[in-house]
Amino acid sequence: MGLNKKSVDDINVKGQRVLVRCDFNVPLKDGKITDENRLTAALPTIKKLIADGGKIILCSHLGKPKGEPKPELSLAPVAERLSELLGQEVKFAADPEVVGPNAKAAVEAMKDGEVILLENTRYRAEETKNGEAFSKELASLADVFVNDAFGTAHRAHCSNVGVTAYVKTSVVGYLMEKEINFLGNAVENPVRPFVAILGGAKVADKLNVISNLLEKCDTLIIGGGMAYTFIKARGGEIGTSLLDDTKLDYCREMIEKAEQLGKSCTCRLIPSRPQSSRIRSTQRSPRRSVSPARSRLTAWAWTSDRRPLLCTPTPSRMPRRLSGMARWASLRIRFWQPAQRQWQKPWQRPMPRPLSAAAIRRRLSTSWAMVIR
Repeated sequence: MGLNKKSVDDINVKGQRVLVRCDFNVPLKDGKITDENRLTAALPTIKKLIADGGKIILCSHLGKPKGEPKPELSLAPVAERLSELLGQEVKFAADPEVVGPNAKAAVEAMKDGEVILLENTRYRAEETKNGEAFSKELASLADVFVNDAFGTAHRAHCSNVGVTAYVKTSVVGYLMEKEINFLGNAVENPVRPFVAILGGAKVADKLNVISNLLEKCDTLIIGGGMAYTFIKARGGEIGTSLLDDTKLDYCREMIEKAEQLGKSCTCRLIPSRPQSSRIRSTQRSPRRSVSPARSRLTAWAWTSDRRPLLCTPTPSRMPRRLSGMARWASLRIRFWQPAQRQWQKPWQRPMPRPLSAAAIRRRLSTSWAMVIR
């Protein structure tokens, strides 16, 4: 393996209790799973452990219950769907305290090759705080721990970090192994030019990643809500956009490090649409700070038959954005149709087929990014 981690292929789980941390944080609608990609991604590891005769105890979080049992965030639908995908019963331990009487009894009665699923680990407030008590409770159910939740591996929670201190054997699953190998090769032996793109709202989640990538990549693009913290750190105006003000000093340190490495830092407005569909805004300067509640942006949008429409998007609620950007949390579209006059230019005439709000939103989808190269 690229990063010298033991995997499920390196251990014998015959007759042993195996706690598997999966990522079953799937979207639900009316109690039904609308996207099961994360379930299918976990199947190879689960099937391998079943075939090897282990007693499989699955655990995961779902949503953000914030330490309180919420029926709409229960993993019961996941257990039901997993039973169908595996072709065998996945028993669900419905304990609001996660490691409760139902879970303990189910584990005690398990036979080789059987599978149970614990309740949402974030029903316990200690989960996200990596509490010692909850970590020990999870570890008490298992002889072996398998981490196969790459999407949450960066978080120091009980179910993926704390539990490892109380279990003798800890390995990674196939999904984690795949991602580690891919990232290891991409970072250690990259194909040049090497461009890395980071997104998300929180700088704190990516402190070490940013610092390490600065030394390895040719260009680092920081987008999403995190970009505003870097823009603010450079002295830019961001209006009411998302800001992690506790990490401004860290961002300044990273900018200084980039300059010491001979890299320049620039802010760019990057559209998510192709060049041909880019919106031409009449407000060009992103530096002026205007109250989002009062500001308006007049923009050009195009229909499928390439007829122009002059429209004024109006925020339906207070958005997080930088003045001059064509980005809103949600939009109400108000069309401006001037009175008919002979001297009107073609792009000022009323549209026979106005664009929908969704179409305008797609055409106005742009975002700021910090580009370090």
